[in-house]
Amino acid sequence: MLLTELARGHSARVVAIRAERSVSTRLMELGLLPGGTVRLVRVAPLGDPLVIAVRGAELSVRASEARHIEIERIAP
Repeated sequence: MLLTELARGHSARVVAIRAERSVSTRLMELGLLPGGTVRLVRVAPLGDPLVIAVRGAELSVRASEARHIEIERIAP
């Protein structure tokens, strides 16, 4: 499952980031690490960007970047 498929308000565990090195490095520097948890806070009206909660901070991520983040949903 990809981060773009996660429903608003739901949480998930990051499985992998499958992107170019520069993009994956940037996402990891922001705190998106394999094994870490994320929660989808909101999505802009046109679907881009997505606001996610990671390690107590809210981050804005482009949909094009979120498509590279593989996740597994955490049961509520």
